[in-house]
Amino acid sequence: MKKTSATLFSVLVLAGIAHAQTNVISTQMRPVEEAAKVRGIILAGAPDTVNFIPEDGNTYFTRMKAELSAAQGKVHATIALDGELAPVNQIGGLSDLDDLLKSLSTSREFSPAAVTLGKFGGKNQRFIPLMTNTFQMAANKKALQYLPKGANINALTYDQLTAWGKAMKAATGESKIGFPAGPKGLMHRYFQASFYPSHTGGIVRTFRSADAEKGWASLRELWAYVNPRSTSYGFMEEPLKTGEVWVAFDHTARLLPALMEKPADFVVFPAPAGAKGRGYMPVMVGMSIPKNAPDRAAAERVIDHMTKPATQALLMKEIGFFPVVKANLGTLSPGIQLAADGMNAVFAAKDGVVTQLPVHLGAKSGEFNKIYVDTFTRIVLRKEDIKTVLGEQAKVLNDLVQETGAPCWAPDVSTNGRPCFVD
Repeated sequence: MKKTSATLFSVLVLAGIAHAQTNVISTQMRPVEEAAKVRGIILAGAPDTVNFIPEDGNTYFTRMKAELSAAQGKVHATIALDGELAPVNQIGGLSDLDDLLKSLSTSREFSPAAVTLGKFGGKNQRFIPLMTNTFQMAANKKALQYLPKGANINALTYDQLTAWGKAMKAATGESKIGFPAGPKGLMHRYFQASFYPSHTGGIVRTFRSADAEKGWASLRELWAYVNPRSTSYGFMEEPLKTGEVWVAFDHTARLLPALMEKPADFVVFPAPAGAKGRGYMPVMVGMSIPKNAPDRAAAERVIDHMTKPATQALLMKEIGFFPVVKANLGTLSPGIQLAADGMNAVFAAKDGVVTQLPVHLGAKSGEFNKIYVDTFTRIVLRKEDIKTVLGEQAKVLNDLVQETGAPCWAPDVSTNGRPCFVD
């Protein structure tokens, strides 16, 4: 009901506004505090009045399809993850931005890798990179004394994380590890970015493999030392700040408030490695212009503003996302520097397994995410038979792949464009 109301609100807002405002729909920076910072700080220097409209990622594709069905739309520009923009591009909904990129590049230097992602494997630029981020872990320094002997916090294994949790529980009587497994949490990204790539080397094709069975068994063991309130956590910042949790996994932006408030209390580090390496997911956010945007010039002006080095610095300071253009960031606050160091450690891991956001799933992205959360609920929380659950959930996953025709994405081994079925 909340999702439906939010989407309806977006439609009503768009229906009643004049084109004098530049309307930007965004799946990012949606939490109330972040959206307020976007409107009051990030967009304060924009040349036009910008109507910033958060949109749930699960309804984004449906919203954009409805928008594109009109002869002329009301959305000037859109901000979304590369995996969310990909299906809109597939249906021909995004404008070519080659000329805009060329113009912007005369006054700022974009990351070449980010620019390449904006082509979706084709020749034309379909999104202008806006910002990037990843997932990492944070720990209260009180927890460090319980690390397993010889463990390197920047090169932890899952076995060592379990041993660490066991030692903390033995010393404190409490389960001090935490995950964002609540309704508003990003637990599905944990499975897609870290758990499955680390244990199996894939996400879809390896879903019910022997390696997956071993991984789920190890997670069930780890969960004995995970705070039981994790199933209610949406953001890990508060449990970390209060000390309810000492070690946590989350998106950098969702850890940042704790790091900024108490930078001297925490260390940050990559998620653990499994049998296949250390899975991590670079998160790329881009800005696109719908094919039927009402005023392309207005859209280009807001993209120009958002990608200026000064705005990029504000995005990092206020939202916790990192620049995609070369920018003079000045002296960073201790909390921001801590987050940046953690992100660099994630990307620099020698055993890293790069994982892409789920792509080509269109409006089915939410159903895809739910498969992993449902599997977790059945295996770890309800303690159902691992092999049975994986077999049943693999069928659901294959049905979804059949319906969408989605080919494989990294780190799954390519099927040369054929649907990415579970092996």
